[in-house]
Amino acid sequence: MTWSWEYLPSEQHVTAGAPASFLAAVEHRAVELVRAAEALYLDGTSYQGSGEPMRYLDVAGGLLAYYVVPRLELVVVCQVTPPPTT
Repeated sequence: MTWSWEYLPSEQHVTAGAPASFLAAVEHRAVELVRAAEALYLDGTSYQGSGEPMRYLDVAGGLLAYYVVPRLELVVVCQVTPPPTT
């Protein structure tokens, strides 16, 4: 397997209404999270622990909620909250 990331339950559900520039920043951060998870879990498929809890990151003034599933070698983005509009 190889590490990747995805929106869950779907990209349409998670990103609905978010501006394109914010989503570009979210996707850039998701790629960085994949690289970090890949370095931390060298062979995620053989991971025996309980996995990580959900975590939150500030992204371009908004919020990104994600969790890492080592056995699936997957970073799951499950919620994005764009920055407030003025």
